[in-house]
Amino acid sequence: MTERIDNLDTTKNQYRNRELSWLQFNARVLQEAEDPSVPLIERLRFLGIFSNNLDEFFKVRYATVRRIVEAGKGGRSFLGGISASDLLEEITQIVIEQQSHSLRILKKIRKELQKENIFIINETEVSKAQSEFISDYFLRKVSPALVTIMIGELEEFPMLKDSAAYLAVRMVMKKEDDTFQSRSNFALIEIPKVVDRFVVLPQKGDKQYIIILDDLIRYCLHNIFSIFKYESISAHMIKITRDAELDIDSDLSRSFIEKISKSVKNRSTGDPVRFVYDKSIDAETLQFLLQKMGIDTTDSIIPGGRYHNRRDYMKFPSLGRNDLLYKKIEPLAIPGLSLQGSLLDKIAHKDYLLYAPYQSFSYVVKFLREAALDPNVKSIRITIYRLAQISHIASSLINAAKNGKNVIVQIELQARFDEEANIQYAEQMQSEGVRLIFGVSGLKVHCKACVIERLENEKIKRYAFISTGNFNESTARIYTDYTLFTSNQKIGKEINKVFDFFEVNYKIKKYNHLIVSPHYTRNSIYNLIENEIQNKKKGNSSGIRLKMNSLSDFKMIDKLYQASRAGVKIKLIIRGICCLMPGIKGMSENIEVISIVDKFLEHPRLFIFDNNGQPKIYISSADFMGRNLDNRVEISCPIYDEEIKKELIDTFEISWKDNVKARIISGKALNRYRKNDEEPFRSQFKLYEYYKQKLEK
Repeated sequence: MTERIDNLDTTKNQYRNRELSWLQFNARVLQEAEDPSVPLIERLRFLGIFSNNLDEFFKVRYATVRRIVEAGKGGRSFLGGISASDLLEEITQIVIEQQSHSLRILKKIRKELQKENIFIINETEVSKAQSEFISDYFLRKVSPALVTIMIGELEEFPMLKDSAAYLAVRMVMKKEDDTFQSRSNFALIEIPKVVDRFVVLPQKGDKQYIIILDDLIRYCLHNIFSIFKYESISAHMIKITRDAELDIDSDLSRSFIEKISKSVKNRSTGDPVRFVYDKSIDAETLQFLLQKMGIDTTDSIIPGGRYHNRRDYMKFPSLGRNDLLYKKIEPLAIPGLSLQGSLLDKIAHKDYLLYAPYQSFSYVVKFLREAALDPNVKSIRITIYRLAQISHIASSLINAAKNGKNVIVQIELQARFDEEANIQYAEQMQSEGVRLIFGVSGLKVHCKACVIERLENEKIKRYAFISTGNFNESTARIYTDYTLFTSNQKIGKEINKVFDFFEVNYKIKKYNHLIVSPHYTRNSIYNLIENEIQNKKKGNSSGIRLKMNSLSDFKMIDKLYQASRAGVKIKLIIRGICCLMPGIKGMSENIEVISIVDKFLEHPRLFIFDNNGQPKIYISSADFMGRNLDNRVEISCPIYDEEIKKELIDTFEISWKDNVKARIISGKALNRYRKNDEEPFRSQFKLYEYYKQKLEK
């Protein structure tokens, strides 16, 4: 399946640049928006995901490269052979093309919506009946929430909020009005986030109408600026994206929560890294804005369409049209593990694997709720990276603390873009008696683990769960992730060691089962790969199968290249960034890479090493990125139960067989769909069938 490339200079083509590879991933998301087999409203939502991804990319990755340029560094070794300044230019060109492509897709989708009697109208298409509704809606809902700034005469330009959308208004004043020095007067209207972006208008027969909030405001411009004497008025959308890296101060008098809170607030005033504007804006208004905001050529200036913040399409209303949405699946039960009885009694005798969203995430919540009530449970230790907006996980932990349990929560306050939510939960849990710890200075805690201690026959017995994803009920409906429930005492004891490390981090613990970053993951994975190389050389059975979100660490890639050169067959399923170049003769010809983008977000990390026919299998919180290997606390957990081993291998192979939503990641990075002569095989749908059949057996 992999395209073999025989004529590449491997000294120049060993790695694909990380940022460019990420843009290729986002192009795969855009492919979902373009795919006619995807339900129509879901296609709009994929457009929203594409746009939201791009916003975060500019806030973080683009901003990081820009910092390298400003520091006067080339960054070639760090960036995979391309200079930072050249990379910024290439990113901008790719994004401009992707944005244009996304607008073409949006135009097609809107035409198809019209065939379904769904009309997204603008301010020029409002009927008389709709006009009355809009005027009333504006006065009741929109006008009280508007922030309008007259910028024409301001000496100092206001600080625009990161990623907020603004209408840049230009009024051409009447000649007799000499109030203003110039004939043009300018204003900014911030699009309020507290009002739904898509306003559903009264239905007319079978026809449904929506007006975007931006156009509703445009329709009511005369209400806002009625005190001015103007000949004409126009409004065009602009948006600014700021550097979102957290700069944490070293003030010893502040608590860690206070420092993170201050840093998050400062993010709103970070340096601009991208300015997007409606390409139909008049030259005078554009020049005025660029000059006033001090935006220069080191910032990414991108012409866009009439509407920005297309991430809002993620919340496009369903309009009661279930036929234009993916059919919802009912999460399945885990065979042999009922939510009705005691989970701990069952887990005491056997390990169980949960694969969400195919199976119900309720097992995780049930585990904690049972632990909170069980009088024999003495302590709960858990790591938290991202929580749902309304979190049953947090409420269960608070409940446990109120019942006298010793509850210790490692909460990561620097989980990017979830800092504020985590701070609020941290303060709430702390006030309810939960003991918080904040990990290790300079290391994010990204592992997902929980261990409880229960008194049984006057001895402490440990029960645990370890996951590849966050303990978040909301994302568990759309992210695929594995969670292992176990009463293996050795694993439980080693999870406790990780918590001990959080509190006494000058002592490096030793582990015989778990693989823990930042001290052991890199070398442990190297050794597992080396074992496959040696098996191949001895003529033994060998092979490597890896599934993860991102593969960008050059040293780890080099080790996989070494295995490939030794003849080890390597299958990689990489959802996002892949800096490895597969299919290159003499370097990576034994490596195949696919990426699956579909209804659910592929999120698990699964490592399968053949080990001469006795597979060593791990589920993990760690991708093969430098930060996960060396600068975060991560856990890779071994699977010892033979049934679960088989199940994990089965799920990998089901994903590997995908010929509907799998894209081939090749040296040319074309995002080509994998097609073959087999029957259509859509892995996410097949996985649900697989678990349904297991349950029926």
